[in-house]
Amino acid sequence: MSGMIARRFGEDPRKEARAESNEAVNKERRYAQIVECLTERGPSTAKEIAVWMQLEGLIPTSERNYSAPRLTEMCEKGITEPVGKTKCWYTGRTVTVYDLVERA
Repeated sequence: MSGMIARRFGEDPRKEARAESNEAVNKERRYAQIVECLTERGPSTAKEIAVWMQLEGLIPTSERNYSAPRLTEMCEKGITEPVGKTKCWYTGRTVTVYDLVERA
């Protein structure tokens, strides 16, 4: 691979790459987008929120990782909360359903 920086003994490049990615996200904007989705759609899963954001042209793909980390942070801040679980229409797995704390 051209441009690769070899890791030094004892370093974990995953932590550094994850931190850089985390800093690149405009979290406040993403929080506002998730609040807008939950306001319009009501209780939703991380995947459903990501699909909505893609359809609105806010993110390039419907990958749930665009919404899931922010939902966790929003739960910690008291903005959203898990209100139940359901079988995901997209994956068939049991997943968490989130809603806004003020409405739940």
